[in-house]
Amino acid sequence: MQNRFFTVIIPIILLVVGAFYFTAQFIKPSPKKEITIATGSKTGQYYETALKYKELLEKEKVKVNIINTTGSIENIKLLNDQKVDVAFIQNGTLENAENLEALASIYYEPLWIFYNNKNTISYMQDLMGKKIEIGQKGSGTKDLALDILNINGIYEKNSTFLYDNSDISKNKLLSNDIDALFLVTSANSKIIKELLTNEHISLFSFNRANAYSRKFNHLNALDLYEGTIDLLQNIPNQNKKLLSTTATLVSHKDFSDELIRILLKKVTLVHKEKTLFSQENEFPNSSNLLLKQNEEAKRYLENGDTWLEEIFPYWIASTLDRLKILLIPLITLSIPLFKGVFPLYRWSIRSKIYRWYDEVQDLDLSLDKADKQNLIKKLDELEKLKKEIKAETKVPLAYMSEYYDLIMHLELIISKANMKLNNQ
Repeated sequence: MQNRFFTVIIPIILLVVGAFYFTAQFIKPSPKKEITIATGSKTGQYYETALKYKELLEKEKVKVNIINTTGSIENIKLLNDQKVDVAFIQNGTLENAENLEALASIYYEPLWIFYNNKNTISYMQDLMGKKIEIGQKGSGTKDLALDILNINGIYEKNSTFLYDNSDISKNKLLSNDIDALFLVTSANSKIIKELLTNEHISLFSFNRANAYSRKFNHLNALDLYEGTIDLLQNIPNQNKKLLSTTATLVSHKDFSDELIRILLKKVTLVHKEKTLFSQENEFPNSSNLLLKQNEEAKRYLENGDTWLEEIFPYWIASTLDRLKILLIPLITLSIPLFKGVFPLYRWSIRSKIYRWYDEVQDLDLSLDKADKQNLIKKLDELEKLKKEIKAETKVPLAYMSEYYDLIMHLELIISKANMKLNNQ
């Protein structure tokens, strides 16, 4: 019986181990826990946001490298060269790229146009012939500013365009060296708050904001209500209409799906709160993306965490998810395995009963030629065997009938020995 057990179970074990080893060859290795992010200048919103991601991701043992750049155009080049994994891109800067994919829109980036109070500017055309800071070359701000200016007939041939960074541009505006300044950043930016509170500087209001949003698919019309920035000082002192694009996270196509998921988990934590222009849980989202969206990012934004991610820490859940391919050999082998397990179980239980029959049979056969003295000895052996069987044989209720058959057979042999002893 024992040999039969091993001849059945050992091939099953070897088959399972072999199937697991073969299937494991198709499992992707765990990605390197490192993300390189291209932002913008250290004074910009992209950099501040990347620092928040870094803090959260490094709690998950993911190393984060931050690379400062001049803006979206340089970030796109770094992505194409795969010198970074993820970058902040101003939506509308890039519409088609074979090797790049959008992950999510993460927050509104309003276009702020500030000008000196010495000028009267009601419409964009009023900037014609003026000195205008439109953002650094290589930045998304420059591209957006040119779109807005050019559609209103304002070009370098009839106006003066300057390409300094935001700090230099701000100082030029405050010192009256320029007439207007274009900025694309969030309302929380220090430079925005500084300019809004300066009594000599005004914020341009897009009276035709809805018209612009129809002309450019990546632009939205936003309302900045009176007193929104500071109720006590009533900043701004009247309702303003703004145009806004969205900050977009973009990756190259070879970026790991697992790192995309854990990144978006942290992105969601950073951007889900209600802000000046967005409702709670409005961001991150898949809205207004001009670039093709990564499929894993799309699934995460639509469905959130998997049930494994809700139960286990992320990297354990990720490992289990990668091992799901091992279900193939398990399912394949489950039917024959279960067919082998139940007979083995029945055999193991019954063997507790049947192992006594060799001894019972030997005693039964020995009675035929026994004299009176040997019969007394055999009866004593039978009684001891009976007590031993009752003490050592424990089986489930389903097998008690076979147990009592053994006891009954033993009682019959004891009766047979007693009758033979009485007849001598």
